[in-house]
Amino acid sequence: MSVEPDAEVPVLLAGVRDEFVARPWMSPGAYWPEHPDLLGGRDLLGGGTWLAVNPPARRVAALLNGRGRPAALPVRLSRGDLPLLAAEAGEMPPVDLSRYDPFYLVVAGLDGVRLWTWNGEKIAEEKLPRGLHVIVNTGLPADEENERVAHFRPRFAAAPRPEYVTEGSPERFWGEWLPLASGDNLLPDDPRTLIVRHVLPDGRVYASLSVTLAALAEHGVRYDFLPFPEDPRTWHSVEMPPEGRG
Repeated sequence: MSVEPDAEVPVLLAGVRDEFVARPWMSPGAYWPEHPDLLGGRDLLGGGTWLAVNPPARRVAALLNGRGRPAALPVRLSRGDLPLLAAEAGEMPPVDLSRYDPFYLVVAGLDGVRLWTWNGEKIAEEKLPRGLHVIVNTGLPADEENERVAHFRPRFAAAPRPEYVTEGSPERFWGEWLPLASGDNLLPDDPRTLIVRHVLPDGRVYASLSVTLAALAEHGVRYDFLPFPEDPRTWHSVEMPPEGRG
């Protein structure tokens, strides 16, 4: 997540979705009649999403699994509704948090970027300052605390920033951001890797299923998607409504 309020494109976001391979999902689209302005990938098990884009509002909301006390099974809800509600409202939705497992919820807009942390017992909010931020399942670690962060933060920070939200290929728009978001050619067993794949003892596979790049500017929104992280050639732009293109 890059925040530069004075730039032509103030907010840039790169997001990797890690999930069990067997969990069904659909590539980004407008799937929610109750949220007609929102675009996002759809989780077919829970019905929600891991990242929602609101082009008219110049806003994006993304959720990461957190750590802490899980919700009780009889009342547990899918966290996939939270990005939808947050992208719609621009803030943490007024929900019963005790029904959700721990999470990190990022809400980014032209008015700034906020991060909510729920650990199963208390909620915390912080506004992200100007600069490059890497959020993982332990929050916002310092470079020396996480090899992935130490590798990718300076590389993303040094990459030239897109200046206009325009039509064109992901390669042309994102430049050096695209190979970085694609994994920077690191192997899955490298501790610095962004694109993971783990086979668990029970045979289940947990892996990076997709990657998202989003850009927010006064003149429009850019939303690009990689459905097969093992093949960077599958990057494509998500079609914006006419107003959302700027």
